[in-house]
Amino acid sequence: MPRIAVIVPAYGVAHLVGEALDSLLAQDYADWECMVIDDGAPDDVAGAVAPYLHDPRIRFLQSANKGVSAARNAAIAASCAPLIALLDGDDRFRPTYLSTMVSLFEAEPEVRLATCNALIFGAVARERLCFNAGQGSGDGLHGTLADVLDRSFGVYIGSTFRRADFDAIGGFDTTMAQSEDFDLWVRLMQLGGPARYVDAVLGEYRVRSNSASAHAGRMLMGNLKVYEKARAALPVDAPEQALLARLASDSAQALAFEHAIDRVVDGDTSRGLAELKAVRSRVKGPVWNLSFALWNVLPSLARPMLSWRRNAHRRGNQSTGTLGTLLQKASGQ
Repeated sequence: MPRIAVIVPAYGVAHLVGEALDSLLAQDYADWECMVIDDGAPDDVAGAVAPYLHDPRIRFLQSANKGVSAARNAAIAASCAPLIALLDGDDRFRPTYLSTMVSLFEAEPEVRLATCNALIFGAVARERLCFNAGQGSGDGLHGTLADVLDRSFGVYIGSTFRRADFDAIGGFDTTMAQSEDFDLWVRLMQLGGPARYVDAVLGEYRVRSNSASAHAGRMLMGNLKVYEKARAALPVDAPEQALLARLASDSAQALAFEHAIDRVVDGDTSRGLAELKAVRSRVKGPVWNLSFALWNVLPSLARPMLSWRRNAHRRGNQSTGTLGTLLQKASGQ
């Protein structure tokens, strides 16, 4: 039996999935299996994967399009290894990723999930690392449920967990259109035990301009659903309940802020600016103060300025301010 299964959803990335599989073949650890799944992709994923099927460790699956959660669930069900690693079809592993993760889980049986640092590349202003410091509120290498919830412990999507734990929580929630990975991390952590951070660049995360999570509003709505689910699942006296209430409130206000920006960008400047002023406490600093003062005199400038901001704060670009803090590392980053 292989020790670790690598799950590769490949919807719409036929031109990139070869890079993901090349990075898998370059691993310094050989005891793996890989499930590539095409869930009704519009491009020729089968043709792109075909040259790799001479390696018996790689299998190709096809299914109807039901979303990435259903695709990952189906691929995991078709695998048999006790450890599961996620590798999106447009991302890459560094050569020591699998050996590092297998060794970690064998040495630390209490760990629920393990993540690492990664290079962010692609449709970004400049390449950068996912994390620039230790993760969590403790030693920088371990995280609690509260740390994962408030993102002081960030989880890169190319992460690893145990099959037994995945089965215990029922897999990915197929009702989640956004933040499905964040939801999985939170539910894994509810089983007890720490999350583990490997302070090494073991993956490469590609940002594409049409990434499903590029829009801040969609990410915030996904996060809100995760918080609501966690509040319902935890005991009412759990210490994380107060944190979840605060996070839900923060996300709701940030979502209102994003919706107000949408109004301005869509041309409803007067109403959008009124809504922005109502939640102005979400952002602080001299740039925002100057912007609001300028819009009071010349409201016509709000649309081009906020359109620029929307583009500049796409996922993968550096974000600043309160909203940027909320969105940083969102959906596994």
